[in-house]
Amino acid sequence: MEASALHPNPLSPILDPQGVVILDGGLATELEARDFDLKDELWSARVLIERPESIRSVHLDYLLAGADCVASASYQATIEGFVRRGLDEAGAIDLLRRSVDLALQAREIFWSVPENRSGRLRPLVAASVGPYGAYLADGSEFRGDYDLDEDALVEFHRSRWQVLDSSGADLLACETIPSRLEGRALRRLLEETPGSQAWFSFSCRDEQHLSDGSRLAEVVAELEDCRQIVAIGVNCTMPGHIAGLIRAARSATGKPIVVYPNAGEKWDAEAKRWLPADRDSPTLASSCRRWVELGARIIGGCCRTTPDDIRQVRQQLLG
Repeated sequence: MEASALHPNPLSPILDPQGVVILDGGLATELEARDFDLKDELWSARVLIERPESIRSVHLDYLLAGADCVASASYQATIEGFVRRGLDEAGAIDLLRRSVDLALQAREIFWSVPENRSGRLRPLVAASVGPYGAYLADGSEFRGDYDLDEDALVEFHRSRWQVLDSSGADLLACETIPSRLEGRALRRLLEETPGSQAWFSFSCRDEQHLSDGSRLAEVVAELEDCRQIVAIGVNCTMPGHIAGLIRAARSATGKPIVVYPNAGEKWDAEAKRWLPADRDSPTLASSCRRWVELGARIIGGCCRTTPDDIRQVRQQLLG
C-alpha cells in the first residue's frame, strides 16, 4: 500500500476546510527582540540550552497571532554542533527532542484556552530540518557550494533526522535547501523512514533558480513522484521573487505550494548582519493574496518577519 494511503497528508485537516495554512514567522527575529544575542554558530538553537521557556513563548505568540503551524527551534540544531559546544551525544539528542517538545507544549497551552479555539483549527507542529549550511554557519545555505557529495550529506543529516522523525511532530519541514544535491539527499532519508512526511522548501536566488543555480521547476519535477513530500516550495527568499517561483513550481507539481519568504532584507554572511530591504520590496501582507491566486496554499514568513506580519497575513487571507 502506498504511503499516502496509510498516512493522509497531515496538512489536510487545516488545508481542506480552510483553503490555506498559515505558517509562523521568524523565530530568531523574535528572540532578538527579547534581547537575546544570537551571534553564535548555534544561532537560535543556543537558546535551547540557556532559556528554553523563551522559545515556547515565541511559539505561543505566533499561534496567538494566527499561525496554523509552528516550526521547532531545530533549524540550526545538530548533534555535531551541540557536541562541538561541549555536550555529550545524549545531551545533544535531548536538546533536539526539547526543540519539538517546546512547540508541542505551546500548542497545548494555546489550545487549552476555549477562546483561542473560536474560528480556529487545531494547529500543527513541524520539526525543522535545516540544511548542512546552517550547521556550517557561513551563509552557504544561500549558496549551496558544499564540499560534500550526496552520500556524505545523507550521513550528515541521518542522526538528527532519526531524532526529529520520532519526536512527536506532525511532519518534518526540510527548509532553506539551497541545492538540488541536498534535496536528493533529504529525499533519500525521507524514503528510509516510510512513515514520515515532510514539506521541502528551497532557498532561491531569483524567480527561477535555487541558490546553487539549479532550475526550481526541474528540481520540483524530480521530487514530484515522492508521495511522502506533502508540499513543496521556497523559503528565506526575497519576497519579490516569490510570484515567479510559485509559477515555476506550479508548472512541475500538483502538490500544495509552500512559500515563506524573508522580510526583504539581505543577509551579509561575512558581517553576520541583515542589510536593509529595498524601499519598494513587497511585504507579506501586500502580496499574500496574489500568491494564493498564483497557487500557493501554505504561506508564512521566514527571517525578520514577526507575529504582526503573520496576524496581517491571516487577516488578508481569512478575514
